[in-house]
Formats: sequence, structure tokens, C-alpha cells
Amino acid sequence: MSPKLCLAQDPEADELLSNSPLALLFGMLLDQQIPMEKAFKGPKVIADRMGELSVHRIAEASEEEFAAVMSEVPAVHRFPGSMGKRLQTLAQYLIEHYDGDPKVIWTRDEPDGKTVLKRLKALPGYGDQKARIFLALLGKQLGIQPDGWREAAGDYGDEGARRSVADVRDRATLSEVREFKKAAKAAAK
Repeated sequence: MSPKLCLAQDPEADELLSNSPLALLFGMLLDQQIPMEKAFKGPKVIADRMGELSVHRIAEASEEEFAAVMSEVPAVHRFPGSMGKRLQTLAQYLIEHYDGDPKVIWTRDEPDGKTVLKRLKALPGYGDQKARIFLALLGKQLGIQPDGWREAAGDYGDEGARRSVADVRDRATLSEVREFKKAAKAAAK
């Protein structure tokens, strides 16, 4: 049995995230400029509209076809066109570099935390911070803990932290993460 994620705060969407590395990578990519729950619900919406969440179907769809999937009301993201392109680019990259299997990012050649971080940072749409958060999510919630993962994840890997999506396990921890971000934003001003 796989760990049960609670990122979308929706049982069916969270079930898909818990069982599909592709859905999780897509949700993380979508997690910008919209509420976290909507971002992580996005892969389920795409799967429902396309009949499945397939890296090959998404990569091979025309830009217009996939933009229509993303734009259907309610839109998957507030910027459905540009985010659709980003998801397609990520899908194409996964096919080219990992034979379409996202798990290979953290399993090929038994990588350490630094190597997984490097692979995540190489993904289209993933910068340093997003890659570190995703690595922390793998370690904290999915039990994928290559040697040195906490160090590679930086502050996001801290035990007991409430900094990011990696720390959201239920509504209470979601509120704690939001409070942390609000305080950090206020401190930065």
C-alpha cells in the first residue's frame, strides 16, 4: 500500500497523487500562482478530461488540443495555455530522458540525494527551490530517502518543519504551512 497524500484536499485527486509519480510531478509544476490544492488537483482534472493521465498522450497531443484540455471551464490553472505548454514540455523530457517513467529520476543507479536533486533541477519548469521541495516531499511523505536527501533538500528537509507542500499531511498542517509562508512574507517586507 502506498502512502496517502493529502495535497489536493480531495480524496480522488489525492489518491492519484499517491499512486502516480507523473501526477505528483505535474501537480508540483502547476503549484505556482494558484492555491496549492487547485494545483495538485490539476492532474486528476486532466486525467478525467483525457480519460487517463498518460505521459505519451500529453507529450504527443497538439499544443491546441492540450490547451483545450487545460482551458475547459473550470480551467486547470489561471494560465492554462502557458502551463499546458510547460506540462507538455515536461512530458516530452520525461520520455526522452526517462523512457516516460518519472520514478527513474529517483531510482536509476541508486542515486544519492544530491543526484536526485540534480535530476529534478534539470526538469523543465523545475528550479532549485521547486526541486528541493519535491525532494523533501519524496523523503518526508513517500519514504523515498536516498542517502543525503535531507541535506540536499535544505531547509525543506528539516524534520517537523512547516515550510512547504512537503509538510502538508492534512488540513491542520496546510494551515500551519500557510501561516509560516505568511510570516516569512511579512518578515521579508
